[in-house]
Amino acid sequence: MTGYYEEKLNEGQKYQDFIIDELGKLGIIVQQYGSRHYQFNKGESRSRYEIKYDSRMSETGNVYIEVAEKANALNENFIKSGIFRGDNTWFYCIGDDTHAYVLTVKDLRLICGHTREWKNARNIKFVETLTSQAYLIPEEYVREYLSVGELVFEKPFKRRS
Repeated sequence: MTGYYEEKLNEGQKYQDFIIDELGKLGIIVQQYGSRHYQFNKGESRSRYEIKYDSRMSETGNVYIEVAEKANALNENFIKSGIFRGDNTWFYCIGDDTHAYVLTVKDLRLICGHTREWKNARNIKFVETLTSQAYLIPEEYVREYLSVGELVFEKPFKRRS
């Protein structure tokens, strides 16, 4: 595991805890699984939520929905991740320092399965880095058509951690 990967993993785990507290204020209790065994065999949480931190969401105006990853760029193949992991996840909560969206995995999979022409008309782009494959979905589209809820934080995440 690279230092960058470990740093991002740690940041994401802190964000998960932050979102669990924010959802708890609304009476939504998310029970995260701690062991890798349960996370790989069942899902991220007993409550069927997966929580992701997109630190650049407001900056780019896009929501980064990862569909495959590599822990190390030298690995030959990508493995399914996020919405395509095939675990128990129903809800996908993704956000940045100021706000987050609750989306359904079902809707995100439908979006990714549409034709290239359909995605192009909505400015949805497929991107690939050395360690990740994802769809960039305009935040405006997410807010208007996909979000089943939006969390707006009183104090930004970075100032609390």
